[in-house]
Amino acid sequence: MKVILLEDVKTLGKKGQIIEVNDGYARNFVLPKKLGMEANNKNLNDLKLQKAKEEKIAKELLEHAQTFAKELSEKHVVVTMKAGEGGRVFGSISSKEIAKAALDQFQIELDKKKIVMDDHIKNFGTFQVGVKLHPQVTATLTVLVKEEK
Repeated sequence: MKVILLEDVKTLGKKGQIIEVNDGYARNFVLPKKLGMEANNKNLNDLKLQKAKEEKIAKELLEHAQTFAKELSEKHVVVTMKAGEGGRVFGSISSKEIAKAALDQFQIELDKKKIVMDDHIKNFGTFQVGVKLHPQVTATLTVLVKEEK
């Protein structure tokens, strides 16, 4: 019997796949537990429409992320730090401070976990920081670190 999976099943396959299983296995396990449904013409057509809708939504999310990345790359976030004698820095700037500064200055909410930094910023100057907006889109945000007066 051909079955369309409604959920990921470890031994059978991923959601949306059409698989062939024994009739008894389908009637006694897959169908009663709502892990899949019979692959008839109506269900196959519904699956095709659902996949088209998901692709359209994914495309819109990608376009939105690309637009936001372009907008974000034009911004310069200014963060201040305390300095001691000889311009030595006290502390460092982490992704949390960058996210807070972006919210304060531009009303842009960035998730601190999506800000990609090799290490905390420990110097004054201009730095390029990556922001993961989508699995395929990473924006570059310019962070300007100044001395606090």
